[in-house]
Amino acid sequence: MSLQKKRKRHELKIIKARARKEILCARVLNQRGCPDKFRIVGRTIIGKSVVSASAILKNGLTKASFVLNRCLTAAIARATNIKGYDLDDLFVKTVTIDRARMLKRIHPVSHGMAKHILKRSCHVTVIVSPKPNAVIKVKEGEEKAN
Repeated sequence: MSLQKKRKRHELKIIKARARKEILCARVLNQRGCPDKFRIVGRTIIGKSVVSASAILKNGLTKASFVLNRCLTAAIARATNIKGYDLDDLFVKTVTIDRARMLKRIHPVSHGMAKHILKRSCHVTVIVSPKPNAVIKVKEGEEKAN
């Protein structure tokens, strides 16, 4: 394995570890669907505000856009309800789609042979982050503790 691939793999491990610790992320595990098709849709929303990303995903007609929209909605809910960020201050930081388990099936073909069918699944992680100048809203009667 080349040094570049090792570095990239290490960086991805770090990103995944941070995503698990951050509260502003949402995950969908073992979602049926090819990871390559999910990545195509996921790349379109990286770096966009959550409002525009949600609009893009709602207009998408694929299964991937529906699942990513559900995951994005969960991440937005965590950011607004738990942390208190405003919806306009959030943007999509990263979208990670990993390979999950594969269901292996056999389809019989002519002359006594068999064709292998791989039913792929993936793990989807969406990380939402506030813009650098974002302000946390504090409800009345509560004090913000740092």
